Amino acid sequence: LSRKGVIIAICVMLAGSAFTTSLMFLLGAWPVIGFNGVEIALALFLFRLNIRAARARETIILTSEELQHSHTNIRGQTQTTILPPYWLKIVIEERHGRTPALLLAARNIRREIGMSLGESEKRDLAQALAAALTAWRTPVFANPQLD
Repeated sequence: LSRKGVIIAICVMLAGSAFTTSLMFLLGAWPVIGFNGVEIALALFLFRLNIRAARARETIILTSEELQHSHTNIRGQTQTTILPPYWLKIVIEERHGRTPALLLAARNIRREIGMSLGESEKRDLAQALAAALTAWRTPVFANPQLD
């Protein structure tokens, strides 16, 4: 959600909570008010965690000279790795009982990417990266004399 969407969602949640709390107070079920307060505090805390986790991102850029992988964690710290696409391999490393690891491997460098993705998304990303690298390694030259 955008910042405005989060504010609207929190306001709707607080309004619903205020309505339920006042209704329970009028009915004499005052212990519900405490539980409702704890529930709202927990929901606000979880919203905060979700917003914080949304800061994490990965970017992969393939240029004519390099493949650049940037990973930004939830604290906003960015780590960038530049790999030569000539020697780059896309490796899916199977791990027993866990989601496989998707690795960028070039010579003696191994970098895991897509750590937050599920298995099918990692396999799709591996196929897309492999296709992009294949296209990069086999350029098509437009030569009208050959046509």
